[in-house]
Amino acid sequence: MGEERIRYRLRQRRGFGRAAVVFALLAALVAFAGCGGGDEATASGEKADDAKVLNGALERELTAVEAYDRGLDQMHGQALVLARVLRGQDQQHLDALTKAMRGLGAPVEAEAAELESAGSSQADALELAYEQESAALGYYLDAVRHLQTMAPRRLAAAIGASHAQHLVVLRQALGAPLTAAAPEATESGDVPPPPQRPPKKG
Repeated sequence: MGEERIRYRLRQRRGFGRAAVVFALLAALVAFAGCGGGDEATASGEKADDAKVLNGALERELTAVEAYDRGLDQMHGQALVLARVLRGQDQQHLDALTKAMRGLGAPVEAEAAELESAGSSQADALELAYEQESAALGYYLDAVRHLQTMAPRRLAAAIGASHAQHLVVLRQALGAPLTAAAPEATESGDVPPPPQRPPKKG
């Protein structure tokens, strides 16, 4: 076999090799494009599901804020100051959740749930707030495992922790001693408020 013929065959083989590489790259790009469409659809579905969960969280926060608003007139002294602080934090939760909904490209469709009367005493008002804080904590504990995107999941965990802390100080405001007000090892939102103490005589 002549030298020129050998060189020709080598060039031919290199050409086939390059063509095979180009073909493989094109096939990979087509496959990637197809997967991308599926990933985009999956991401869109996850965002829609997360938006439903966050709308439920917004409802809990709106209801908690409403509970504080109803009871502020019955409160006084340090309990009033505390209630205003906790209400303000629940409002911050609302703002953060609304921002998260914008990040998901979803509309806010939440309303506060109907509430019973805040009663006529400071203890009644505090108990109403306690009930709504407990309900919110229970919701977030369940929501975290249903949320599929990272940012909403982290937000829900942080807000849930905030509600657990609110319950501790509300127990103290309702007259529980420090040891009884301390949180459980695993707060579930099911711990009832401490029993109301009868007013001191004299």
